Amino acid sequence: MELRQLRYFVAVAEEMNFGRAAERLHIAGPSLSQQIKALERDLGVRLFDRDRRSVSLTTIGESLLPRARALLAQADDLRRRAAGLASTEKLRLGYVNWLPADLAERTAGVAHVQVDTWVLPSHAQAGRVADGSIDLAVCWIQSPDLLAQDLGARLLGADRLYAVAPAGDPAPVTAGDTVVLVDSDTLSWSSWNLYAGQFARATGAAVAETDDGGVTGPAFFDHVRRLRRPVVNSPKGQALPLPPDLVRRPITEPAPYWTWSLVTRRDDARASVHAVATALTAGLDLPDLAGPAAWVPSTDPFAADPG
Repeated sequence: MELRQLRYFVAVAEEMNFGRAAERLHIAGPSLSQQIKALERDLGVRLFDRDRRSVSLTTIGESLLPRARALLAQADDLRRRAAGLASTEKLRLGYVNWLPADLAERTAGVAHVQVDTWVLPSHAQAGRVADGSIDLAVCWIQSPDLLAQDLGARLLGADRLYAVAPAGDPAPVTAGDTVVLVDSDTLSWSSWNLYAGQFARATGAAVAETDDGGVTGPAFFDHVRRLRRPVVNSPKGQALPLPPDLVRRPITEPAPYWTWSLVTRRDDARASVHAVATALTAGLDLPDLAGPAAWVPSTDPFAADPG
């Protein structure tokens, strides 16, 4: 027995007509009839006497109707109470260096989301979600890590990366003609190093090693000048203004994207967490990451299915 079947029972009892009840419920007449029959089978009783011209409640149906209405009212009250609790519960959200600009607007009235001020790398934030230190995180994550830590991920954003090159022609550059930097500090730059390595293997891009944190910031620009080649910009450098002697060049064939996932624990059944995740990911205008023009690592949760 399901709540929706009880709603169907009440609707037919109030309309005393299967056609009108079906219109009220916005379902097909035959489906409504099948669901009422299934409810009668589950209960082991006949709720309606019906023929081609009329429908009437049986004595048992009349007796059960008030109870069905009461159960539906209790279910509606439970939903309202859950929504009220969700809107007041405080949830902790960790991040790396990017958050949706409309985060507060989207979560208003859904739950109180407290952005954690402890900014950490992606793998660290995912680990904090897994161990319960925070409730959600915006980070980059791979499918094997989701499985190993029993986490779920929803696509929240995708940065199209570009190349920074010595000033000159700002024309697009193919992925295979770029350079990616990897840093010897594997703890701080774990996620980027994994991404850069897969990008180089997949596209033929060159790899340059650094030990000065020069994946981003002023040191990154110094590496571009030293290498004198288009160097792939990391997500942490997306908003940095370029010095006048350098130029931004789009990357094509393929265009690399860095995904931002909203990560939660798979076993977290709280209505507030589900409501926030839905509010933040509904109606987003996101690129087609599965198309041939885009590239994300094969281990990305939102990569094209190879099968």
